[in-house]
Amino acid sequence: MTADFTAAFREHAKKVGADLIGIAPVSRFEGMPAEKHPASIFPEVKSIIIVGKRITRGTLRGVEEGTQFDLYNLYGRDWLNNRVLATATFRTAEFLEDNGWEAVPIPNLPPEIQPMGISVRPGQPAPNVMLDFNDAAVRAGLGEIGHCGMFLTSQFGHRQRFQMILTDAELSANDIPTDSICMKCSDLTAICPLKAITDNGKIISICGKSMPVADVDDNVCKRCKNGATANNLHPSGKVDRFAALCSRNCMTMLEDAGRLDTAFEHKFRDRKPWGVVEELKKL
Repeated sequence: MTADFTAAFREHAKKVGADLIGIAPVSRFEGMPAEKHPASIFPEVKSIIIVGKRITRGTLRGVEEGTQFDLYNLYGRDWLNNRVLATATFRTAEFLEDNGWEAVPIPNLPPEIQPMGISVRPGQPAPNVMLDFNDAAVRAGLGEIGHCGMFLTSQFGHRQRFQMILTDAELSANDIPTDSICMKCSDLTAICPLKAITDNGKIISICGKSMPVADVDDNVCKRCKNGATANNLHPSGKVDRFAALCSRNCMTMLEDAGRLDTAFEHKFRDRKPWGVVEELKKL
């Protein structure tokens, strides 16, 4: 596959609405179990494509002010996933198939979902195979898993959602960045007032990229009233923390430190944020 075709592919993806495109060769997934491997879904896969769409900063404004939460639910989650990002992903897949390459679009379903069927043949993983999108996005060179467990890019911090395309086209891959975006906050209480995030010294290594990732107690997150919401795709999925206080705190710190590519005219926060901490007494 020529670099020219990859460049044309990336240009098309941008035109149809993708904000981020990460590409990984299937070789970067070597050693993964069949239950988590893209080739279990598409055996001929050569390239794994991550399509990203930003969550606009203003989508989090109503939650930050504590006055309007449905803005995020629609533009940051439901409509963003099921309409805006899905359309960009599908139209990007169409470009590949218009040029003779098969393209398998995949929504970002929780990797915590367990198999819900039996293998159709010996040695085959049971349906449904669920891929880890954060893991794949690291392999596709889009960024890193931050200390607080959210995926971070230099363009938007934690403010993006992903879908995936598997294709038999051998596209030119993204390099895996060596620079770190995350500041690895030492005081995690400043990130999560409910103390759901604990630094146990865990290091995750993906394709040679080492990332310190704290443990997150999902049972505490489920009770958070500071912008977190239950996973709307499956009960076993992790809590949606994109609008939660922890992620907004992380975003504010990254912006104030100049760690992101985009600079805004005004700060996201200029006063102490609101937060419900009475939950601690119930745990």
